[in-house]
Amino acid sequence: MATPLLLHPDRLFPAQESARSVARQLYDGIKNLPIISPHGHTDPAWFAGNAHFPNPHALFIAPDHYLVRMLYSQGIGLGELGIASKSGEPVAGPRQAWQVFARNYFLFRGTPTGLWLNHVFSEVFGLDKQLDESTSDLYYDTIAEALQSEAFRPRALFDNFNIEFLATTESPTDSLRHHQAILDSDWSGRVVTSYRPDPVVDPEHLDFKSGLHRFGEMTGEDACSWQGYLNAHRKRREDFIAVGATASDHGHPTAATANLSKAECIALFAKVQQPGVTAADAELFRAQMLTEMARMSLDDGMVMQIHPGSYRNHNTELFNNYGRDRGADLPCRVEYTRALKPLLDLFGNETELSIILFTLDESNYSRELAPLAGHYPCLRLGPAWWFHDSPEGMMRYREQTTETAGFYNTVGFNDDTRAFLSIPARHDVARRVDCAFLARLVVEHRLSEQEAHQVAADLTYNLPKRAYRLDTSERS
Repeated sequence: MATPLLLHPDRLFPAQESARSVARQLYDGIKNLPIISPHGHTDPAWFAGNAHFPNPHALFIAPDHYLVRMLYSQGIGLGELGIASKSGEPVAGPRQAWQVFARNYFLFRGTPTGLWLNHVFSEVFGLDKQLDESTSDLYYDTIAEALQSEAFRPRALFDNFNIEFLATTESPTDSLRHHQAILDSDWSGRVVTSYRPDPVVDPEHLDFKSGLHRFGEMTGEDACSWQGYLNAHRKRREDFIAVGATASDHGHPTAATANLSKAECIALFAKVQQPGVTAADAELFRAQMLTEMARMSLDDGMVMQIHPGSYRNHNTELFNNYGRDRGADLPCRVEYTRALKPLLDLFGNETELSIILFTLDESNYSRELAPLAGHYPCLRLGPAWWFHDSPEGMMRYREQTTETAGFYNTVGFNDDTRAFLSIPARHDVARRVDCAFLARLVVEHRLSEQEAHQVAADLTYNLPKRAYRLDTSERS
């Protein structure tokens, strides 16, 4: 007999009754606020074409590195999960891959992925039995049937999920045709891009040299000369802003910044285009480009997001066989105070500049990040990102940053997801955790209930809108 799938209404609330009661009241006040999703990796083609999602596998398994990495860690090959290798070896079909997922679903017990998936299965598809081997076909057939209905087209789901704003990330050499198609359509949903220049900023990126040539072709600039390269960035940023972008996004290995002279920049740019670029030169170039991007943000108003500290594609064999984004991007230790100083010496006191800092190294929350954001006008803290996009990670983030940076030097929550249907579930977890944290402050008489209600609304809705410069309307 299958186990019932039950979502407890008090999940993630405090065990102490007095605090739990306050958390319920706070949550009731914000649970239906619109979703602001300003930093994600969903595919804009979904919303441009508005085609049906083909099957449960394409919706849940194929795009979700959270899900894939857990199964891979237990010795389940990507081919068994229906993910094709570069060599074109046979892989499991969608239903067979789903059966492997269902048979191993117990692996997600106690994980944030399990929380999100159970939310989606129950709230979106109405399933009332746990996913396991015995219910695999029931799940697959129920979801597959729903996906062919009009209510489950991407735009209808976007509207039904009460998403007010969703940002994707594209590189400077992306055509932006999907975002233009969304703008040209009669749909009112707000799906915008973010400027992610890593492929043409990182000399160690596989596509760096070819990207520079494409960059130059798209902008009509000599992108292999320093001035032409900067001009190309400025032009493409204008193109991104024209289709709705409000932010840039920078995923460097470290938070290093630099302030080189023009002559030094010209010489360094020439060096990093040569074969055999050294790691030191690549790092210095990335550091200088963070400073250049900040300079451009002062000119065009884009919010700047910096999220360093991920060792990309750590599993070399997996990367060689299956490519990027297969769950092998791993956290590294990151230093911020000294790394950001060259940039902050130039722009740290600029009130018109907005830089949002993220981390995968949560030991930095109280030591460096909260003090930095608690001082410099241009800095704000992004929420727990990726590995810490979890109940415990979110709570640690609040506990370690609030005393020094307060709530109003942070920017609410972002979901950083590739799996579209998990967006409401992730935001629900974040809202519940924030309410649990605020409830504790209330019962400890560190915050009044009235203040807690306002902070809950700010964290959920007002702060992300303000941080990403979406508009000035706020909710209480």
